[in-house]
Amino acid sequence: MRTLAFLLTAFGLALTGPAVAAETKTPATMYKSPYCDCCEGHAAYLDKRGYQVTIVATEELPALRRRHGVPESLEGCHMILVGGYVVEGHVSAAVIDRLLRQKPKIVGVSMPGMPAGVPGMGGKKEGPIAIYEIGTDTPKIYATE
Repeated sequence: MRTLAFLLTAFGLALTGPAVAAETKTPATMYKSPYCDCCEGHAAYLDKRGYQVTIVATEELPALRRRHGVPESLEGCHMILVGGYVVEGHVSAAVIDRLLRQKPKIVGVSMPGMPAGVPGMGGKKEGPIAIYEIGTDTPKIYATE
Protein backbone atom coordinates (compact mmCIF):
# COMPACT_ATOMS: atom_id res chain seq x y z
CA MET A 1 0.00 0.00 0.00
CA ARG A 2 2.86 2.38 0.84
CA THR A 3 4.43 1.58 -2.51
CA LEU A 4 1.22 2.54 -4.28
CA ALA A 5 1.05 5.83 -2.36
CA PHE A 6 4.70 6.51 -3.22
CA LEU A 7 4.12 5.79 -6.91
CA LEU A 8 1.02 7.98 -7.02
CA THR A 9 2.90 10.82 -5.33
CA ALA A 10 5.90 10.42 -7.65
CA PHE A 11 3.61 10.24 -10.70
CA GLY A 12 1.78 13.37 -9.54
CA LEU A 13 5.06 15.24 -9.16
CA ALA A 14 6.17 14.08 -12.58
CA LEU A 15 3.00 15.56 -14.06
CA THR A 16 3.22 18.85 -12.22
CA GLY A 17 6.99 19.21 -11.97
CA PRO A 18 8.62 20.30 -8.72
CA ALA A 19 6.40 21.57 -5.94
CA VAL A 20 3.68 23.72 -7.49
CA ALA A 21 4.12 27.32 -6.40
CA ALA A 22 1.10 29.09 -4.99
CA GLU A 23 -0.48 31.58 -7.35
CA THR A 24 1.33 34.90 -7.07
CA LYS A 25 -1.07 37.77 -6.61
CA THR A 26 -0.32 41.45 -7.10
CA PRO A 27 -0.45 43.24 -3.74
CA ALA A 28 -2.81 46.21 -3.48
CA THR A 29 -3.95 48.36 -0.56
CA MET A 30 -7.47 49.76 -0.56
CA TYR A 31 -8.23 52.79 1.60
CA LYS A 32 -11.93 53.26 2.26
CA SER A 33 -14.37 55.00 4.52
CA PRO A 34 -15.31 52.89 7.54
CA TYR A 35 -18.97 53.53 6.65
CA CYS A 36 -18.96 52.19 3.08
CA ASP A 37 -19.68 48.54 2.34
CA CYS A 38 -19.46 48.38 -1.46
CA CYS A 39 -15.67 48.60 -1.31
CA GLU A 40 -15.43 45.04 0.00
CA GLY A 41 -17.30 43.89 -3.11
CA HIS A 42 -14.70 45.56 -5.33
CA ALA A 43 -11.87 44.02 -3.26
CA ALA A 44 -13.46 40.54 -3.61
CA TYR A 45 -13.84 41.07 -7.37
CA LEU A 46 -10.13 42.04 -7.66
CA ASP A 47 -9.07 39.12 -5.46
CA LYS A 48 -10.67 36.70 -7.93
CA ARG A 49 -8.68 38.34 -10.71
CA GLY A 50 -5.16 38.11 -9.34
CA TYR A 51 -4.89 40.86 -6.73
CA GLN A 52 -4.20 40.47 -3.00
CA VAL A 53 -6.17 43.40 -1.60
CA THR A 54 -5.54 44.63 1.93
CA ILE A 55 -8.42 46.82 3.11
CA VAL A 56 -7.72 49.78 5.41
CA ALA A 57 -10.75 51.60 6.81
CA THR A 58 -9.81 55.20 7.58
CA GLU A 59 -11.30 58.58 8.37
CA GLU A 60 -8.26 60.14 6.64
CA LEU A 61 -9.24 59.35 3.04
CA PRO A 62 -9.41 63.02 1.91
CA ALA A 63 -5.90 63.70 3.27
CA LEU A 64 -4.55 60.50 1.67
CA ARG A 65 -6.01 61.55 -1.66
CA ARG A 66 -4.39 65.00 -1.49
CA ARG A 67 -1.08 63.40 -0.53
CA HIS A 68 -1.25 61.14 -3.59
CA GLY A 69 -2.30 63.89 -6.02
CA VAL A 70 -5.95 63.00 -6.53
CA PRO A 71 -8.04 66.09 -7.32
CA GLU A 72 -11.54 66.31 -5.84
CA SER A 73 -13.10 66.10 -9.30
CA LEU A 74 -11.61 62.61 -9.75
CA GLU A 75 -12.44 61.13 -6.36
CA GLY A 76 -14.02 57.71 -6.48
CA CYS A 77 -15.56 55.53 -3.82
CA HIS A 78 -12.20 54.37 -2.45
CA MET A 79 -8.50 54.66 -3.24
CA ILE A 80 -6.24 51.73 -4.11
CA LEU A 81 -2.46 51.86 -4.20
CA VAL A 82 -1.06 49.20 -6.52
CA GLY A 83 2.22 48.88 -8.39
CA GLY A 84 3.19 52.51 -7.72
CA TYR A 85 -0.14 53.86 -9.03
CA VAL A 86 -3.32 55.27 -7.51
CA VAL A 87 -6.60 53.70 -8.59
CA GLU A 88 -9.70 55.66 -7.58
CA GLY A 89 -13.05 53.94 -7.48
CA HIS A 90 -14.48 50.74 -8.93
CA VAL A 91 -12.05 50.36 -11.84
CA SER A 92 -12.05 46.93 -13.49
CA ALA A 93 -9.16 44.48 -13.18
CA ALA A 94 -8.67 44.69 -16.97
CA VAL A 95 -7.95 48.44 -16.75
CA ILE A 96 -5.67 47.99 -13.72
CA ASP A 97 -3.83 45.18 -15.54
CA ARG A 98 -3.35 47.48 -18.55
CA LEU A 99 -2.08 50.30 -16.30
CA LEU A 100 0.48 48.01 -14.64
CA ARG A 101 1.55 46.52 -17.97
CA GLN A 102 1.90 49.82 -19.88
CA LYS A 103 3.40 51.83 -17.00
CA PRO A 104 2.38 55.29 -18.27
CA LYS A 105 3.89 58.39 -16.67
CA ILE A 106 0.76 59.33 -14.72
CA VAL A 107 -0.24 59.19 -11.05
CA GLY A 108 -3.00 56.68 -11.73
CA VAL A 109 -6.56 56.28 -12.98
CA SER A 110 -9.99 57.19 -11.67
CA MET A 111 -13.61 56.20 -12.06
CA PRO A 112 -15.23 59.13 -10.23
CA GLY A 113 -18.28 58.57 -8.04
CA MET A 114 -20.07 55.29 -7.54
CA PRO A 115 -21.73 54.31 -10.84
CA ALA A 116 -24.16 51.38 -10.85
CA GLY A 117 -23.24 48.11 -12.51
CA VAL A 118 -19.45 48.38 -12.25
CA PRO A 119 -17.31 45.81 -10.37
CA GLY A 120 -18.45 45.74 -6.75
CA MET A 121 -21.55 47.87 -7.31
CA GLY A 122 -25.05 46.54 -7.79
CA GLY A 123 -27.58 47.76 -10.29
CA LYS A 124 -27.60 48.05 -14.03
CA LYS A 125 -24.78 49.83 -15.82
CA GLU A 126 -26.05 52.80 -17.82
CA GLY A 127 -23.83 53.12 -20.88
CA PRO A 128 -20.05 53.39 -21.09
CA ILE A 129 -18.17 54.86 -18.15
CA ALA A 130 -14.99 56.90 -18.57
CA ILE A 131 -11.84 56.09 -16.61
CA TYR A 132 -9.66 59.21 -16.34
CA GLU A 133 -5.92 59.68 -15.98
CA ILE A 134 -4.79 61.21 -12.69
CA GLY A 135 -1.76 63.48 -12.89
CA THR A 136 -2.33 65.31 -16.15
CA ASP A 137 -3.18 69.02 -16.21
CA THR A 138 -6.50 68.36 -17.88
CA PRO A 139 -7.98 64.94 -17.11
CA LYS A 140 -7.85 62.74 -20.20
CA ILE A 141 -9.78 59.54 -20.72
CA TYR A 142 -7.54 56.51 -20.15
CA ALA A 143 -10.19 53.85 -20.85
CA THR A 144 -13.91 53.40 -21.24
CA GLU A 145 -15.85 50.55 -19.66
